[in-house]
Amino acid sequence: MAFAYYKKLRPAERRIVRRSDKITSVDVPDPAAAAPWLALLAAGLDEDSVRATQKASHRLVRVLTQQLAAPPVTVRVLARRPHDEYAELHGLYEAEEGQRAVIRAWMRTAVHQRPVAFRSFVRTLLHELCHHLDFTVYGLDESFHTEGFFKREASLARQLLGTRPKKPEQLSLV
Repeated sequence: MAFAYYKKLRPAERRIVRRSDKITSVDVPDPAAAAPWLALLAAGLDEDSVRATQKASHRLVRVLTQQLAAPPVTVRVLARRPHDEYAELHGLYEAEEGQRAVIRAWMRTAVHQRPVAFRSFVRTLLHELCHHLDFTVYGLDESFHTEGFFKREASLARQLLGTRPKKPEQLSLV
């Protein structure tokens, strides 16, 4: 079932949507390799530390891109989500020709400026990573929010977020 925007797309864009819908999962060879970085990310959010959350997020995404044979992507964690009267921005994927792609994720809510929930933050990172995979691994010319896209995001989340990781005891970002 196509989303409402489908009817407004050009034929070439509709072909991209159909290709995207056929890709319904992302198989991470070793999801356990992400566990230490998920634990540090959780700790960074619990401590309300942009710096710790940034480092853990970058390393988490690096582990995933390496396993999925995707080019590196820079991850930037920013403090307060930008917003207007209708919505707030959770994450953003930007890729420019000849430059390393960038994932931006905001760790505090726009209105109350509280750290977002761990699972929500990770889902935001995975969502933006799926955009990166669409372009660099799956060869899509556009990265639409299709049913396939959301299934890929959910697939990654299921593999990585079985339970909330324990507090890091002897992990270090050094």
